[in-house]
Amino acid sequence: MSPADGDDEPTGAAARIGRLRRKPGLKRGPRTPLDLDLDLLGAGTTRVGRNGAAAVLDEPETTGRAGRQDREHKRTVAELAELRKLVAREAHEAERARGDHLGGSRGWSITIGLLLIVASALRVYGLKTGLPFAYNVDEQAHFLPRAIGMFGHGGNPDYFVNPPAYTYLVHVVLSIWFGGRDGVYQAWIDNSSNVWVVARLTCAVTGVLGVWLIWRAGLRLLGRPAAFLGAGVMTFCFLAVFYSHQALNDVPTLAPIALSLWGSAGLLIGDSRRDWILAGVGLGLACATKYTGGIVALPMLAAVLHRWRADGSGPVIAGMAWAGLAAALAFLIANPYALLTPGDFFDDLVHQQTASADDAGKLGLTQTNGWAYYLITSGWGIGWIPSILAVVGSAQLFLRDRMRFWLLVPAPIVYIAFMGSQVRFFGRWLLPIAPMIALLAGVGALAIATFLLRSPVKARRPRALAVLFVILCAQGIVYSVHSTLELGRADTRTITRQWMFDNVPPGAKIVLEPIVPSSWITPIGKGHVGRYGGGQWVKYPVGKSQLDPKTGSFTPNGESVLVSVEDFERVLRPDLITKYRDGGFCLVIVGSTQRGRAENQPNVVPDALRYYRTLEENSKVIYRASPLKDKKAKVPFSFDWSFLWFPLAYERPGPEITIYRLVNNGDPKGRCGDGTGPLTNIVSQKAADEVQKTGSVKQPTGATGSDTEVTGTESDDPVSTTPVSP
Repeated sequence: MSPADGDDEPTGAAARIGRLRRKPGLKRGPRTPLDLDLDLLGAGTTRVGRNGAAAVLDEPETTGRAGRQDREHKRTVAELAELRKLVAREAHEAERARGDHLGGSRGWSITIGLLLIVASALRVYGLKTGLPFAYNVDEQAHFLPRAIGMFGHGGNPDYFVNPPAYTYLVHVVLSIWFGGRDGVYQAWIDNSSNVWVVARLTCAVTGVLGVWLIWRAGLRLLGRPAAFLGAGVMTFCFLAVFYSHQALNDVPTLAPIALSLWGSAGLLIGDSRRDWILAGVGLGLACATKYTGGIVALPMLAAVLHRWRADGSGPVIAGMAWAGLAAALAFLIANPYALLTPGDFFDDLVHQQTASADDAGKLGLTQTNGWAYYLITSGWGIGWIPSILAVVGSAQLFLRDRMRFWLLVPAPIVYIAFMGSQVRFFGRWLLPIAPMIALLAGVGALAIATFLLRSPVKARRPRALAVLFVILCAQGIVYSVHSTLELGRADTRTITRQWMFDNVPPGAKIVLEPIVPSSWITPIGKGHVGRYGGGQWVKYPVGKSQLDPKTGSFTPNGESVLVSVEDFERVLRPDLITKYRDGGFCLVIVGSTQRGRAENQPNVVPDALRYYRTLEENSKVIYRASPLKDKKAKVPFSFDWSFLWFPLAYERPGPEITIYRLVNNGDPKGRCGDGTGPLTNIVSQKAADEVQKTGSVKQPTGATGSDTEVTGTESDDPVSTTPVSP
């Protein structure tokens, strides 16, 4: 064929493919998914490689002069390079065209709009859960407090254990919402709940944005039906819905991950600079929001390798330069002090890795196989059916569409392999790969529907898609709606606190397990002044102990050591009950999120179990608040379910809380009486007289929060606990 041979032939992709099919030496092989897509478009068929690459030619036959053969060969190779792009685009449009049964773009826009409204409702209802207290210690300690702190000391968060992108976002939103630093401070003083709601609302909005971006990424990568099903899975993903109600960085990371997937998907069908930049910006923001969000680099790498095969090294190097520049700028804009204070940045990174690899502080964490743990977590946290169908979708892509297989499948596998090798693991750490699992579930559902209906077109019709949607999302709908309704009800810690303010007299001495913030015992509202170092009652200082929780031995010379939330059960022993009574600490508040740790690993902390038995033998239960519908039921302690209240047995958030009133039981030194009479009997006359005279009790210099001076205990020094949490 010479240049003149095609002068009168039609133009366009189909015609050019047709001309290529007639070339001598063209190898023909089995039909592929892309061939079928071209049939749907009426574009004819051609021999296309498994990954969308064009046909491979034999060496030109030796006919005519060698120069003519060489020119023909070069022309054919050039046409093939261009046709790679054309065929990929044709196939992509064919897949998208299969989903037009809902009325084209307008019908799909309405459908996705309704899905986003549902996603918003699930994530916004219940945002006030627990307030004015943030009972999750990570939420209490990390993001919002540091966002507020930056109004006083500038833009350096002085903290990189968690990357600061979400902290900066909250800082900006608060500044706009409340009118700058003074407005934020005043709002915090007047009603801190309003500030918490804004921070949580910011998280919820990013969660809804993530659902939309997953739809856009799936639309470009897999077509409308699979994208719709994937977005549906993420709309009702239990982990994503629950953590949208807390001011943490897990859910905000989903949006940039999906943004990067959107850009990488575009690279499969073309070499647009915009797609390189989108993939890079998403990667940079994901890393700046949560370090594990960097897993989205693997899909981007798969897209890079595909473009390298299609276009050669030159265009790909240029595209990678754009993506790298975009990723670096996005990361530094969202985390500028990683560059300005590199020493602090790397020190905190090392600390983060050390913490995730330290199992000594996680009493009650009974899981020993991280890989099995994350597979199981995907089942309850995302959905068993979506997780199983994601495996089916992976097999489908491996057999029929290797390009998309390498883009979607390796990331979850590598992520679970790495995270499962750690010694500490929590459900929310799975969220960075949830978008890939959701999209693969959509592919798997369509593959099974196509097999059963014997038609890819029938599998994508409205009725079939509705059935697939319900099957994929049923578990998520039930548990996410249940969770959202739960979070709209009063927390057991809030209920217990109100009971104590109504029934326990000021000045009473209490032992409060570390299940609530220190400010929990402080009166709230204008005109209220805390009496006992800011607290309503005198609190036993559980934050220090002469028993070292790391060694299990008493410290030399009776020195006290700090006791974290994680180590509290390690320092409990039966003789503490006598100390409580001798000191007049007659009320002991026990929470299931502490006691459950010891019950999960009784061989590790046998003294703690003896402590609870001794407590029960020497006390009367005067109050109990349960989060369960059946108050007599028991749900075993779990670092996931006990803090996320996943089982349907729960009706409200919070641990089971029991208040014990100690009795003397014949102990002549006891100061708690026989457990009868009003609770005012447990307040000493000295304390009552001091309140009457000064309105407070004496505290040592530097006392803070609820840890007032106490004699006859493990330590006379006040201390605040240092929480470490998932």
